[in-house]
Amino acid sequence: MRLTEFTFRAQSPRCSRAHRPSAERAKPAYETTFVNLAPMPSLENLKKQAKLILRWHREQRVPVAQRIRNLLPAFRHLSDTEILRQPFRLAQAQELIARENGFESWEALKLGVATMPVQSKSETPIAKLVIAFPQVFVRNVDVSADFYKRKLGFETNHIFGSPPFYALVTRDGVTLNLRRLDTPVFIESVRLRNDVLAANIVVENVKELFLEFQTAGAPFRQTLRRQPWGAEDFSIEDPDGNLLLFASLNDSR
Repeated sequence: MRLTEFTFRAQSPRCSRAHRPSAERAKPAYETTFVNLAPMPSLENLKKQAKLILRWHREQRVPVAQRIRNLLPAFRHLSDTEILRQPFRLAQAQELIARENGFESWEALKLGVATMPVQSKSETPIAKLVIAFPQVFVRNVDVSADFYKRKLGFETNHIFGSPPFYALVTRDGVTLNLRRLDTPVFIESVRLRNDVLAANIVVENVKELFLEFQTAGAPFRQTLRRQPWGAEDFSIEDPDGNLLLFASLNDSR
């Protein structure tokens, strides 16, 4: 199974009929096809983007490692730390930019630029959301990082402070930020009554992941269930009461 990029679909895994309108708006969280209708930037702009990716890799920036892993097959099974330690060439950065724009290679992108509308200098650049890292608030970063590793199969890529106050844990294309907070974020009765989520994670082969977590002795808040809108999901409660929903990729309508 593989965890894919997450998006927030709803505040509660129950998502009752009363909340159906927000659930309908949220359904694209389960889709994997994206259509880019924005004008293609100029080739010069794309070259600058590739050089910026290369610079960020040299500066050891964690978010760029996520983009590299998600788009370049050679890095797919490496952690953020491993990616940032690997040699990374301009040609690879160009391939990443090409794939982000829907082309298999830099050469294909260059051919495509010639046949696509070029963004006019007078047009306002279109912002594009790339990735999100949910903040999971915990009382003890070491304890939580160990839980996410032993029970959920995440790896700790970065940990900061002594004692630690912040850590990044990663599995496949998903990264969670563990942040120490000494005071409660939620009123406990509100969280329990409404099943407030810390993250909604979309999964390929959700049943296999459920069985893996079951074998590891992970604490389930909700076991695997098919929802009225077609998705299968389950939720886990971490040592601090944070709820993580793991949901199937496919969504029948």
